[in-house]
Amino acid sequence: MAKDNKPAEEGAEAAPKKSKKLLIIIVLAVVLLAAGGAGAFLMMSGGGDEELDEDEVAEQAEKKPAKKKKKADAGPPTFVNLDPFTVNLVPEVGDQYLQVVLSVELDEAPSQATLAMMMPRIRNNVTLLLSSKKASELQSKEGKEQLAAEIQTEINSAIEPPTKNKRGEIIPPEGPVVSVLFTSFIIQ
Repeated sequence: MAKDNKPAEEGAEAAPKKSKKLLIIIVLAVVLLAAGGAGAFLMMSGGGDEELDEDEVAEQAEKKPAKKKKKADAGPPTFVNLDPFTVNLVPEVGDQYLQVVLSVELDEAPSQATLAMMMPRIRNNVTLLLSSKKASELQSKEGKEQLAAEIQTEINSAIEPPTKNKRGEIIPPEGPVVSVLFTSFIIQ
């Protein structure tokens, strides 16, 4: 009988040790997950390395609602076709040229008059941008998409010149051009 009591007592002692180990493992896992989540949050939010001045925070707060109002009030999109651009590209394998026809999407219809008034400056800036490219840069889809973004920035900069913040950093203009679309794109 003494032998029968001994295994029962050992089993009772072994169960609490396992449950304590299991509890410790669960607590450590939860702590590690919480620390990982906090680290991921800090990485995704930028870690707060950049401190903004009060004026910059106010500017950003003013600009965000303005964009939402324009989108909400806007009717159908307004597209403007530009005359074709034909430029010599930076030589790689002999003389090559680019002929491109663009359409620009504007944020609102009244911006079309502003675009028309600034057309000489716009054509100049876009021509200079196009003539600084190599054919190899423009062959891929990514190259064309990057070019469209650069043209959009050039047109918006011609209409509304970029400004500088208190730190001297250049803030690109938002401008009326929402997107640039290629209707014809020929490299020869």
